[in-house]
This record gives sequence, C-alpha cells and structure tokens, in this order.
Amino acid sequence: MSGHGFHVHGPHDHELEHAAHGNDDFASKIAVMTAIMATVGALFGYEGGATQNDAAMFKNESAIKKTEASNQWNFYQSKSSKQNLAELAMVIPGADVAKYKADVERYKSEKEKIKKDAEALEEESKTWEHKSEAALHQHHRWAQAMTAVQIAISLAAITLLTKKKWLQYASYGVAGVGVVLAGLAALHI
Repeated sequence: MSGHGFHVHGPHDHELEHAAHGNDDFASKIAVMTAIMATVGALFGYEGGATQNDAAMFKNESAIKKTEASNQWNFYQSKSSKQNLAELAMVIPGADVAKYKADVERYKSEKEKIKKDAEALEEESKTWEHKSEAALHQHHRWAQAMTAVQIAISLAAITLLTKKKWLQYASYGVAGVGVVLAGLAALHI
C-alpha cells in the first residue's frame, strides 16, 4: 500500500520504470511500435463495430421485407378465397352468373398484381440478407485483424520485459498478419 509508506515493486514494475526513464533505444522502439499498433488496433476495432452494425441493420431490413411479402401472400390468399366463393356462387341455381363471372375475373387480375408485389418483396428480402451476410463476413475479418494486433501488442510487452530480439520480430510479424487481414476486410474478401 503506497499510501502508508510501504510499496512492493514486482520485477516487471522495475523493468518498466527503468525502460521508461532510461535511454534504452530498444525499449524506445518497442514503445513506439506498441503505440502505433494500439492506434491501428483501435481503427480496426472501429471498422469491426461499424460493419457489425451494418450487418444487423441489413438483417433487420431483410426481416421487414419478408414480413411485407408475407402480408402480400396473405392478401393473395384472401383474394383466392373470394375467387373460389364467386366460382361456387356461379353454379347456384338462379344466381347472377355474369356478376360472379366478372368478380372471378377481377379477383384473378388483382391476384396477379399482388403475386408480383409479393415476389418482388421476397427478392428484396434476399438482397438485404446477402448484404447482411457480406457485412458480417467483413466484420469477422476486422475482428481477426484487431485480434492479431492485440496479440502483437502483448508480444511487444513480453519483448520489452525479456529483451528478446526474436520476440520483437514475432510481434511485428503478427502485426503484419493483422494488417493483411484488415486489407482483406477493406477489399471485402
């Protein structure tokens, strides 16, 4: 507890303080690269969140269009029922056959337009669904890129503590993988 005049430093605390206040060129390079990687990771995270939101909005739009198509199919079904009733009424003795025949033709005509509208809404729903899937795939790429950068930052911290040159290169390599994944996300691949 440092508030009571007693504080215990861990070995890594001492190393970090020494690196921060010393003229260690190795530590300075790692610190700068870590800051750059953190900034790049934040940008990747932002893009990942934006594409996730897009995917959700597109999925919602798809559901709305699917509901509208369902409503049209219900309307189509009600016209079919009315058409069937008019066809039955034509065979009732004494019924006004001409009137019911005109009703049947009107219902057939109305059903064709309703059917086209329902089919168009179904296609629109599919288009929004495909957009959602594409945005979700892009989101996954951004998330992979951000994860790679976070791993690179962790490796950089370990590099700073161990002063192992190979870990420095491993950190840069993993960060490079993150940049490649971000490039794939940006290109929608």
